[in-house]
Amino acid sequence: MTTHQKTRFSVRPLQQAPSGQAFMLLRTVFTVAPVLFGLDKFANILVHWPDYLAPLATQVVPVTPQQFMYGVGSVEILAGLLVAWKPRIGSLVVALWLEGIIVNLLMVPGYYDVALRDFGLLVGALALNRLAVGHPTSVRTESRSS
Repeated sequence: MTTHQKTRFSVRPLQQAPSGQAFMLLRTVFTVAPVLFGLDKFANILVHWPDYLAPLATQVVPVTPQQFMYGVGSVEILAGLLVAWKPRIGSLVVALWLEGIIVNLLMVPGYYDVALRDFGLLVGALALNRLAVGHPTSVRTESRSS
């Protein structure tokens, strides 16, 4: 005689915490994406990143476009790690960084579509900030380390 034990799985906790799910989704994306894109600034596998750099950038900072991208990549990696560690602060750093990227892209003809996409990412980073303010894990982690 075979007996089957019924497994009770309830989707109720999932339905009751959509803001928590949104927080975790955005926190994960804004941790992983900046780190991966930052690492690629050193390898240029996805795209040749210096092509996206406005000539004004290397006039202000006297380095080669690739050297400039090394700095950009380093900042992106640190910003992604900051989102993982302190999402309330890290999300604002990412939003400000995206604002700088948008300004740069608007100075390079042909990349207006990428600037618009990055504006959408900026809004997502700001949404993460608002969710992080009320998320218990984020508040507990950030207040403990302060």
